[in-house]
Amino acid sequence: MDMNTFFNDLQNKISQAIENSPAKDIEKNVKSMMTQGFSKLDLVTREEFDVQTQVLAKTRAKLETLETRLAELEAKAAAPKSDIII
Repeated sequence: MDMNTFFNDLQNKISQAIENSPAKDIEKNVKSMMTQGFSKLDLVTREEFDVQTQVLAKTRAKLETLETRLAELEAKAAAPKSDIII
């Protein structure tokens, strides 16, 4: 018997023992309480967080581009104009 089989068998036996014991009810109650507690918090999923991180990165890049463009336009506007009439 290899170690994986041993541990899988052990895990199955422990799971069966828990299924048939009051510990399963306790587990369900704890999960229920935790779910209720988390639902009261203002949490986001990892996926939502990653999406918002990407949106923020794109927004920052666009802002940097616009700031550079604005600086160029301001520099042009501030440049002395030569009124040469020929």
